Amino acid sequence: MPGGAWGARWGLGQDRGSCPRPEGWALRKEHGLPGPARWGVAPGLDGGAQAWVLERDLRLPPCRVPGEDGSGWLPGPHAGPLPCCSNSLIATNAARLRLIAGPEKRLLEMGLRRAQGPDGGLTASTYSYLGGFDGSSNVLAGQLRGVPVAGTLAHSFVTSFLGTEVPPDPMLAPAAGQGPTVDLAASVETWLERVCAHLGLGVQEPHRGERAAFVAYALAFPRAFQGLLDTYSVRRSGLPNFLAVALALEGLGYQAVGVRLDSGDLLQQAQEIRGVFRTVAAHNSIDEEELARLAQKGSEVNGIGIGTSVVTCPRQPSLGCVYKLVSVGGQPRMKLTEDPEKQTLPGSKAAFRLLGSNGSLLMDVLQLAEEPPPQAGQELRVWPRGAQESCTVRPAHVEPLLRLWVQQGQLCEPLPSLAESRAFAQLSLSRLSPAHRRLEQPELYQVALSEKLQALVDKLSASSPRESPMVGAA
Repeated sequence: MPGGAWGARWGLGQDRGSCPRPEGWALRKEHGLPGPARWGVAPGLDGGAQAWVLERDLRLPPCRVPGEDGSGWLPGPHAGPLPCCSNSLIATNAARLRLIAGPEKRLLEMGLRRAQGPDGGLTASTYSYLGGFDGSSNVLAGQLRGVPVAGTLAHSFVTSFLGTEVPPDPMLAPAAGQGPTVDLAASVETWLERVCAHLGLGVQEPHRGERAAFVAYALAFPRAFQGLLDTYSVRRSGLPNFLAVALALEGLGYQAVGVRLDSGDLLQQAQEIRGVFRTVAAHNSIDEEELARLAQKGSEVNGIGIGTSVVTCPRQPSLGCVYKLVSVGGQPRMKLTEDPEKQTLPGSKAAFRLLGSNGSLLMDVLQLAEEPPPQAGQELRVWPRGAQESCTVRPAHVEPLLRLWVQQGQLCEPLPSLAESRAFAQLSLSRLSPAHRRLEQPELYQVALSEKLQALVDKLSASSPRESPMVGAA
């Protein structure tokens, strides 16, 4: 299956798979995103059928997906599994959230407990990273997929400490590796008195168990210490306890990473404590609206963890794509319906991207597979989808969108790594103009048909099911 043009106004194709090529079937975009959204990231299949489009390349509806050739037994059993294996929604969601947050904010996926299905957590971590997130708290995704892992201690870890625990080995060596080891727990208690005096707090106010948890975490990860401040009280406990541990670490040459806020008004809390911390990470049921608020100018939050809103895709929890017949025995097939969005494009097809002299995207063109490809510098007459008349375009560059990855069950070339696919995805997104990429009322990217393909569509559209065996209603 080639990568999809489903999910909305553009998407990204998948490049992996290993099964025979079903004859003349194609995945087709059926419904767009709800509301103002008009684009999507379609990463394609997570291990499935033949895939021809470079992974995470831009795919722009109403361009239908070119079909595959092969034995006729395959399409029926795969009409359900193939669309279900596509992770377009998660990658699209992640890409939208990245656009809202901007390039400077650090985004982490933290939705393992909210992901759906036995493999949902691993899938969500993988494709949110591909869509533009910086990493995940899912350690297994780091081990199996190479997703950068980041995170902090959990509330359960903090509450498991009573404050009476004695660390098995409280001694910590300096970061430079030279000099005597220091009792970190004792150093923290010394610093706590100074911190509480500076903040106007009693030395007994900060929670002892929370402080013991911070010390234990810092002993294990002195170079990656990031405190979770809101288990008990941000200002009266989490803040002074973190400062005491961070200052004790600094005395040994280590630098704390920052803090995490997980409840309450994240923006207000971040603004109040930003002068103390180098990094503030927020994580509290963040959706697009809350992310926009945290990303606004002047916000003191520079790291954001998102869970439920990225892994469950609440704006579009189901993917509107279907697997449709486009050719039988070399003869084109076309589904006719009163809903133009559900009509299919007949025949085996090729897809090309036309670019201007400055590398800007002009349009995508679909044509029949037997047609010669468009040539750079030569005028081409096409039929934009939805238009009543044809137009001409003279591309400075032409890029083929289909690429053979699997033939007779064998890979034709090595598959790219997840990091390479992610880089390709981000490059593809960056090539879209701001007008096409904006989240509110985006300008629709143009997809056109060749004259020959348009003529075939017109011919089959004018035929009734009784007149032509090439027209079907299913």
